[in-house]
Amino acid sequence: CGPCLRIAPAFNALSNKYPQATFLEVDVHQCQGTAATNNISATPTFLFFRNKVRIDQYQGADAVGLEEKIKQHLENDPGNSEDTDIPKGYMDLMPFINKAGCECLNESDEHGFDNCLRKDSTYLESDCDEQLLITVAFSQPVKLYSMKLQGPDNGQGPKYIKIFINLPRSMDFEEAERSEPTQALELTPEDIKEDGIVQLRYVKFQNVNSVTLFVQSNHGDEETTRITYFTFIGTPVQATNMNDFKRV
Repeated sequence: CGPCLRIAPAFNALSNKYPQATFLEVDVHQCQGTAATNNISATPTFLFFRNKVRIDQYQGADAVGLEEKIKQHLENDPGNSEDTDIPKGYMDLMPFINKAGCECLNESDEHGFDNCLRKDSTYLESDCDEQLLITVAFSQPVKLYSMKLQGPDNGQGPKYIKIFINLPRSMDFEEAERSEPTQALELTPEDIKEDGIVQLRYVKFQNVNSVTLFVQSNHGDEETTRITYFTFIGTPVQATNMNDFKRV
Protein backbone atom coordinates (compact mmCIF):
# COMPACT_ATOMS: atom_id res chain seq x y z
CA CYS A 1 0.00 0.00 0.00
CA GLY A 2 1.04 3.61 -0.50
CA PRO A 3 1.35 4.48 3.21
CA CYS A 4 3.39 1.30 3.77
CA LEU A 5 5.85 2.31 1.06
CA ARG A 6 6.10 5.84 2.46
CA ILE A 7 6.99 4.74 5.99
CA ALA A 8 9.26 1.83 4.96
CA PRO A 9 12.49 3.92 4.90
CA ALA A 10 11.67 5.38 8.33
CA PHE A 11 10.93 1.89 9.68
CA ASN A 12 14.32 0.66 8.48
CA ALA A 13 16.03 3.71 9.96
CA LEU A 14 14.32 3.18 13.32
CA SER A 15 15.45 -0.46 13.37
CA ASN A 16 19.05 0.78 13.12
CA LYS A 17 18.51 3.57 15.64
CA TYR A 18 17.05 1.27 18.30
CA PRO A 19 19.04 -2.02 18.10
CA GLN A 20 17.81 -3.08 21.55
CA ALA A 21 14.42 -3.79 19.95
CA THR A 22 13.71 -6.45 17.31
CA PHE A 23 11.93 -5.14 14.20
CA LEU A 24 10.02 -7.60 12.01
CA GLU A 25 8.11 -6.90 8.82
CA VAL A 26 5.11 -9.04 7.85
CA ASP A 27 3.48 -9.19 4.40
CA VAL A 28 -0.23 -9.51 5.23
CA HIS A 29 -0.92 -10.98 1.79
CA GLN A 30 1.65 -13.73 2.23
CA CYS A 31 0.84 -14.26 5.93
CA GLN A 32 -2.93 -13.94 6.01
CA GLY A 33 -3.27 -16.24 9.01
CA THR A 34 -0.95 -14.06 11.07
CA ALA A 35 -2.89 -10.96 10.04
CA ALA A 36 -6.19 -12.57 11.01
CA THR A 37 -4.87 -13.85 14.34
CA ASN A 38 -3.76 -10.33 15.26
CA ASN A 39 -6.92 -8.62 13.96
CA ILE A 40 -5.11 -6.47 11.41
CA SER A 41 -7.80 -4.41 9.67
CA ALA A 42 -5.66 -1.68 8.11
CA THR A 43 -2.05 -1.14 7.05
CA PRO A 44 0.43 -0.12 8.12
CA THR A 45 -0.16 -1.46 11.63
CA PHE A 46 2.71 -1.81 14.10
CA LEU A 47 2.35 -4.35 16.90
CA PHE A 48 4.46 -4.21 20.06
CA PHE A 49 5.37 -7.40 21.93
CA ARG A 50 7.27 -8.06 25.13
CA ASN A 51 8.09 -11.64 26.23
CA LYS A 52 5.83 -12.96 23.44
CA VAL A 53 2.90 -10.93 24.74
CA ARG A 54 1.25 -8.21 22.68
CA ILE A 55 1.21 -5.02 24.74
CA ASP A 56 0.33 -2.25 22.27
CA GLN A 57 -0.20 -1.25 18.67
CA TYR A 58 0.17 1.83 16.46
CA GLN A 59 -1.62 2.49 13.17
CA GLY A 60 -0.72 4.85 10.36
CA ALA A 61 2.30 6.09 8.41
CA ASP A 62 3.37 8.80 10.86
CA ALA A 63 7.07 8.17 11.49
CA VAL A 64 7.26 10.70 14.33
CA GLY A 65 4.32 9.11 16.14
CA LEU A 66 5.77 5.63 15.63
CA GLU A 67 9.13 6.66 17.08
CA GLU A 68 7.45 8.21 20.11
CA LYS A 69 5.63 4.92 20.72
CA ILE A 70 8.88 2.97 20.41
CA LYS A 71 10.65 5.31 22.83
CA GLN A 72 7.77 5.04 25.28
CA HIS A 73 8.03 1.26 25.46
CA LEU A 74 11.82 1.18 25.60
CA GLU A 75 11.84 3.69 28.46
CA ASN A 76 9.25 1.62 30.34
CA ASP A 77 10.99 -1.69 29.64
CA PRO A 78 11.87 -3.34 32.96
CA GLY A 79 14.51 -5.27 31.05
CA ASN A 80 16.49 -2.05 30.74
CA SER A 81 16.98 -1.92 34.50
CA GLU A 82 19.73 -3.62 36.42
CA ASP A 83 17.40 -6.09 38.12
CA THR A 84 19.00 -9.53 38.23
CA ASP A 85 16.80 -10.96 40.96
CA ILE A 86 13.86 -11.99 38.78
CA PRO A 87 13.82 -15.79 38.39
CA LYS A 88 14.14 -17.27 34.93
CA GLY A 89 10.76 -17.69 33.28
CA TYR A 90 9.18 -14.73 35.07
CA MET A 91 9.08 -11.03 34.27
CA ASP A 92 8.34 -7.64 35.75
CA LEU A 93 4.61 -7.11 35.12
CA MET A 94 4.76 -3.31 35.17
CA PRO A 95 3.95 -3.09 31.41
CA PHE A 96 0.69 -4.95 32.08
CA ILE A 97 -0.56 -2.65 34.84
CA ASN A 98 -3.56 -0.67 33.59
CA LYS A 99 -2.93 2.63 35.33
CA ALA A 100 -6.36 3.98 34.38
CA GLY A 101 -7.93 1.10 36.32
CA CYS A 102 -5.84 1.60 39.47
CA GLU A 103 -7.07 3.25 42.65
CA CYS A 104 -5.47 4.27 45.93
CA LEU A 105 -7.47 5.33 48.98
CA ASN A 106 -5.95 7.64 51.60
CA GLU A 107 -3.10 8.78 49.33
CA SER A 108 -1.50 12.15 49.94
CA ASP A 109 -2.28 14.86 47.39
CA GLU A 110 1.41 15.69 47.17
CA HIS A 111 2.66 12.08 47.01
CA GLY A 112 0.18 10.02 45.01
CA PHE A 113 0.08 6.41 43.82
CA ASP A 114 1.72 6.99 40.41
CA ASN A 115 4.94 7.92 42.20
CA CYS A 116 5.57 4.39 43.46
CA LEU A 117 5.37 2.98 39.93
CA ARG A 118 8.58 4.81 39.01
CA LYS A 119 12.15 4.15 40.09
CA ASP A 120 13.08 7.67 41.11
CA SER A 121 13.12 9.87 44.20
CA THR A 122 9.32 10.24 44.38
CA TYR A 123 7.12 8.06 46.60
CA LEU A 124 3.57 7.22 47.62
CA GLU A 125 2.57 8.45 51.07
CA SER A 126 -0.61 7.93 53.06
CA ASP A 127 -2.60 10.96 54.15
CA CYS A 128 -4.77 10.86 57.29
CA ASP A 129 -3.14 7.87 59.00
CA GLU A 130 -0.76 5.00 58.27
CA GLN A 131 -3.17 2.90 56.17
CA LEU A 132 -3.44 2.60 52.39
CA LEU A 133 -5.88 0.67 50.21
CA ILE A 134 -4.43 0.09 46.75
CA THR A 135 -6.19 -1.58 43.81
CA VAL A 136 -4.06 -2.56 40.81
CA ALA A 137 -5.75 -3.57 37.55
CA PHE A 138 -4.01 -5.54 34.80
CA SER A 139 -4.57 -5.17 31.07
CA GLN A 140 -4.84 -8.96 30.76
CA PRO A 141 -4.95 -11.95 33.15
CA VAL A 142 -1.63 -12.70 34.85
CA LYS A 143 -0.03 -15.21 37.21
CA LEU A 144 1.73 -13.65 40.19
CA TYR A 145 4.93 -15.15 41.57
CA SER A 146 6.16 -12.38 43.86
CA MET A 147 6.17 -8.63 44.32
CA LYS A 148 8.45 -5.76 45.19
CA LEU A 149 7.11 -3.40 47.83
CA GLN A 150 9.91 -1.05 48.76
CA GLY A 151 9.92 1.55 51.51
CA PRO A 152 12.27 3.73 53.57
CA ASP A 153 14.16 2.51 56.62
CA ASN A 154 12.94 5.37 58.84
CA GLY A 155 9.95 3.44 60.21
CA GLN A 156 7.49 4.57 57.53
CA GLY A 157 7.94 1.45 55.39
CA PRO A 158 4.91 -0.90 55.10
CA LYS A 159 4.70 -3.83 57.52
CA TYR A 160 1.35 -5.66 57.76
CA ILE A 161 -0.32 -6.28 54.38
CA LYS A 162 -3.50 -8.07 53.32
CA ILE A 163 -3.81 -9.07 49.65
CA PHE A 164 -7.10 -9.69 47.82
CA ILE A 165 -7.59 -10.65 44.16
CA ASN A 166 -10.34 -10.24 41.56
CA LEU A 167 -12.77 -8.36 43.78
CA PRO A 168 -16.11 -7.68 42.02
CA ARG A 169 -16.13 -4.11 43.37
CA SER A 170 -13.97 -1.72 45.34
CA MET A 171 -13.76 -2.31 49.09
CA ASP A 172 -13.43 0.27 51.85
CA PHE A 173 -11.12 0.19 54.87
CA GLU A 174 -13.70 -1.32 57.19
CA GLU A 175 -14.40 -4.15 54.76
CA ALA A 176 -10.67 -4.72 54.26
CA GLU A 177 -10.18 -5.01 58.03
CA ARG A 178 -12.79 -7.73 58.49
CA SER A 179 -12.38 -9.69 55.22
CA GLU A 180 -10.29 -12.84 54.82
CA PRO A 181 -7.45 -12.12 52.38
CA THR A 182 -5.98 -14.29 49.66
CA GLN A 183 -2.70 -13.89 51.53
CA ALA A 184 -1.59 -11.93 54.61
CA LEU A 185 2.00 -10.75 54.98
CA GLU A 186 4.22 -9.37 57.70
CA LEU A 187 7.06 -7.64 55.88
CA THR A 188 10.50 -7.49 57.45
CA PRO A 189 12.90 -4.55 57.05
CA GLU A 190 14.83 -6.76 54.59
CA ASP A 191 11.70 -7.34 52.48
CA ILE A 192 11.22 -3.64 51.76
CA LYS A 193 14.82 -2.88 50.81
CA GLU A 194 15.66 -2.09 47.20
CA ASP A 195 16.76 -5.66 46.50
CA GLY A 196 13.94 -7.26 48.48
CA ILE A 197 11.49 -9.75 46.95
CA VAL A 198 8.21 -10.64 48.66
CA GLN A 199 7.19 -14.20 47.81
CA LEU A 200 3.51 -14.91 47.10
CA ARG A 201 1.64 -18.22 47.30
CA TYR A 202 1.87 -18.86 43.58
CA VAL A 203 -0.96 -21.41 43.46
CA LYS A 204 -3.39 -18.78 44.76
CA PHE A 205 -2.51 -16.20 42.11
CA GLN A 206 -3.00 -18.13 38.86
CA ASN A 207 -5.58 -16.04 36.99
CA VAL A 208 -5.44 -12.51 38.31
CA ASN A 209 -7.21 -9.52 36.78
CA SER A 210 -6.83 -7.19 39.73
CA VAL A 211 -5.10 -7.06 43.12
CA THR A 212 -6.12 -5.07 46.17
CA LEU A 213 -3.47 -4.40 48.83
CA PHE A 214 -4.50 -3.25 52.27
CA VAL A 215 -1.52 -1.70 54.00
CA GLN A 216 -2.47 -1.89 57.67
CA SER A 217 0.61 -0.49 59.40
CA ASN A 218 4.24 0.51 59.11
CA HIS A 219 7.39 -0.56 60.93
CA GLY A 220 7.75 2.37 63.30
CA ASP A 221 4.13 3.15 64.20
CA GLU A 222 4.61 6.39 62.28
CA GLU A 223 1.68 8.66 61.41
CA THR A 224 2.04 7.99 57.69
CA THR A 225 3.32 5.15 55.49
CA ARG A 226 5.59 5.55 52.48
CA ILE A 227 6.09 3.21 49.52
CA THR A 228 9.00 4.13 47.27
CA TYR A 229 8.53 1.46 44.57
CA PHE A 230 5.99 -1.23 43.85
CA THR A 231 5.60 -3.87 41.14
CA PHE A 232 4.63 -7.50 40.60
CA ILE A 233 6.68 -10.35 39.14
CA GLY A 234 5.03 -13.18 37.24
CA THR A 235 3.80 -14.08 33.77
CA PRO A 236 0.81 -13.31 31.54
CA VAL A 237 -1.68 -16.17 31.40
CA GLN A 238 -1.53 -16.26 27.60
CA ALA A 239 1.44 -15.61 25.33
CA THR A 240 1.60 -15.08 21.58
CA ASN A 241 3.45 -17.62 19.44
CA MET A 242 6.15 -15.48 17.83
CA ASN A 243 6.83 -18.26 15.31
CA ASP A 244 3.79 -16.93 13.48
CA PHE A 245 5.94 -13.95 12.49
CA LYS A 246 8.48 -14.39 9.72
CA ARG A 247 11.47 -12.22 8.90
CA VAL A 248 11.22 -10.82 5.37
